[in-house]
Amino acid sequence: MHTVDTDAGPARITWTLPPEPRLVLALGHGAGGGIEARDLKALAAALPRAGVGVALVEQPWRVAGKKLAPAPKTLDTAWRGLWPALTAPGLPVVAGGRSAGARVACRTASGLGARAVLALSFPLHPPGRPEKSRADELLGAGVPTLVVQGGNDPFGRPGEFPPGEYELAEVEYGDHGFAVPKRSGLSEAQVMSLVTGAAGRWLASLV
Repeated sequence: MHTVDTDAGPARITWTLPPEPRLVLALGHGAGGGIEARDLKALAAALPRAGVGVALVEQPWRVAGKKLAPAPKTLDTAWRGLWPALTAPGLPVVAGGRSAGARVACRTASGLGARAVLALSFPLHPPGRPEKSRADELLGAGVPTLVVQGGNDPFGRPGEFPPGEYELAEVEYGDHGFAVPKRSGLSEAQVMSLVTGAAGRWLASLV
């Protein structure tokens, strides 16, 4: 874990690196939580076994102990500021994150030279407001992109996503945090295996 100064304040990176990583996956958190999110923790635990280094990134507002995320522009400023630290190992870097973190990754990927984008629970629109689409951020990423989306995500179900140059993996029954109802017959471990499996297969195709 180390702290990186950015123009938006100090950010923090928690690394999990295998002995000989092939690439780095940088993951930002959402606006309602931090790097303790179940999917981020699962990816950090599973992917290094496949040669993928994982960097969990805490935005400055979380490091400072604030409860409300700042404007998207400020999130992007922080992400750009810590990018040199993510590329320091000299490996290709895949930008990623969940929810608001996925939006940051999409908005900045092309300009930063990211190898690709992993978008977890991309918030296509606010709940109940499909007319407030953020599809342009996803479609404008400009690099290979994988969206991993819950089948019952109120921020955008898989069927609502427009066609485009990206891949989409559905976690059936999953909500915005990939929680599933009991009737799904799936345990949390099984759901996380679906998330990490989809991400792992896609990342393997990049190198």
